[in-house]
Amino acid sequence: MSSLKGPGAVIWDVTYACPLRCTHCYSESGRRPSRQLSHQEMLQVADAIVTLGPKSVEFAGGEPLMVRGIFDVAERIKRAGIATNLYTGGWTFTPQATREVTRVFSRITVSVDGADAEVHDAIRGRTGSFERAMRALALLDEVAPPQGVRFGVDCVVTRGNFHQMEEFCTTLAPRFANMAFLNFGAVVPSGLASRPGFEGELLTEPQLHTLAGIECVTRLRSLAPPSVQVMTTDNFLLQMNPDMTTHHGFPMMQVEPDGQVRAMPIYEGTVGSLLNEDPLTLWRRAISRWRDPFVVETLSSVHSMREWAEATRRLDLHFGSEEVRRRIALRPAYPAPAPA
Repeated sequence: MSSLKGPGAVIWDVTYACPLRCTHCYSESGRRPSRQLSHQEMLQVADAIVTLGPKSVEFAGGEPLMVRGIFDVAERIKRAGIATNLYTGGWTFTPQATREVTRVFSRITVSVDGADAEVHDAIRGRTGSFERAMRALALLDEVAPPQGVRFGVDCVVTRGNFHQMEEFCTTLAPRFANMAFLNFGAVVPSGLASRPGFEGELLTEPQLHTLAGIECVTRLRSLAPPSVQVMTTDNFLLQMNPDMTTHHGFPMMQVEPDGQVRAMPIYEGTVGSLLNEDPLTLWRRAISRWRDPFVVETLSSVHSMREWAEATRRLDLHFGSEEVRRRIALRPAYPAPAPA
């Protein structure tokens, strides 16, 4: 539920720098300028977020652990009594970084998109990314429990890894005795996942029905270790259908690396910067965007994943800046053309 008093949760993409090149990357990280703020500016954004009073702030990206001083920034928010969470690909984990991560963050999510290296590395666009993620999980398995930190795995489910969900439960999860959760969420048509051609990786209607069904999550829970919480979602909440936002609002604010606030988390278009404007004013502008006639018309006609992808492209071009439109025009084709 959204409130004029502020969002319940904030996701802050603290950088667009990333060692990976994921085929579906929502933020196109690693392919564009990092847009990282200075340390002092990041602390300023952190203070602005605190004034909104969210229950949690998730540090994402890009790869948040590539940002120098990230632990000081997260600690600033934590000291205000707000839960600080981390979403990471795991590439940069070392024993020292793991100790700092578990000191500052209360929940750590490692993004893993394949139950084996072949599938995961193909999606992530970098050989060795699966082993790096497994190393991060192993380090967390050793360090997190004494700190009372919960850690687990999030899988973006595409057609290419849909068949591996059970293997996540039977093969991957048992490797880490202290892993707390395993989440499966359908890929959403945002960023690179919204480009023409990627529809072949968006889940089919039967696959979405299966993923969101009680039978699926019950089956996966029966296969995973009893201590691992398993969740599945079709991610339709992120579509922000006008009927839903009108009656129930939306609980989340998305902040870009340079402090700009997105009006709607998975769509391009910002409403101002936390560096120089009142945070609550920006939140109210975001709420107003949800009711914009173009938004209502565009999203009300969505009834399939293909239509959702088309709607994303319309919204991004309509509300995105000239810089955004140039970036969209330069997106690589998917799948990549075969070499001549």
